[in-house]
Amino acid sequence: MTDVVIIGAKGRMGATLVRLTQESEELNLAAVMERSGCEDGLDSLGCVCGTDAKEVLTRVPGAVIVDFTSPQATLNLLDTAAITGNPVVIGTTGFTPEQIEKIKEYACKIPVFMAPNMSVGINVLLKMLPQLVQMLGPAYDLEMTEIHHNKKVDAPSGTALKLAECLAQARGLVYDEVKKHGRDGIVGARTKDEIGVMAVRGGDVVGDHTVYFLGPGERIEVTHRAHTRETFAQGALRAAGWLSACKPGKIYSMSDMF
Repeated sequence: MTDVVIIGAKGRMGATLVRLTQESEELNLAAVMERSGCEDGLDSLGCVCGTDAKEVLTRVPGAVIVDFTSPQATLNLLDTAAITGNPVVIGTTGFTPEQIEKIKEYACKIPVFMAPNMSVGINVLLKMLPQLVQMLGPAYDLEMTEIHHNKKVDAPSGTALKLAECLAQARGLVYDEVKKHGRDGIVGARTKDEIGVMAVRGGDVVGDHTVYFLGPGERIEVTHRAHTRETFAQGALRAAGWLSACKPGKIYSMSDMF
């Protein structure tokens, strides 16, 4: 049985992770954490709880941390986990390239698993989309839309960026050189290589991503819709169980686990 630590246990994703961990026969809820001032009620979960990472993690050696918070909060957590030796599953998105490099440094000290989207379906798409790109050829323009709830703070979503990077690589392009995150004003005709990603925010949408292959006389649309956060939570907890047997040295991903 794998011991698990849930960060942000009272948030939407955190609460889902707590419930699924408690229901699992393969996982044990060893500890939960929340921000200072938000910890009321955590002691009712019957596990180690608190707001100070070092204090909590030293009480649960070896427990795998599952974190869906914010980039800076995740980096602060990794700093402590690197000292206590706890593996970390990262579901947080919105990292800068510099922050990703920092995570790579931590991954040399402790096992780290990171995926912008933990769903099985999205990761199957990442395997299939390059085949479509190559089979359809350069006559088809590549565009994408993504929709998320009105509380999401980063745009485009981490999942959209991962999908778009996958499309660019299949074309032999560098995504940062061809990306168009929204268009406004007199932008001119679409260039041959650009990949547009449009972000829509509203309501309580868990996550919709549609990739468009727009060709002469036809188009193909590939859509993934997440109906519940349990999709991501189940993937993250599956990763936690898998990561518990891994060694430091790289940032592990869904493809490694599959």
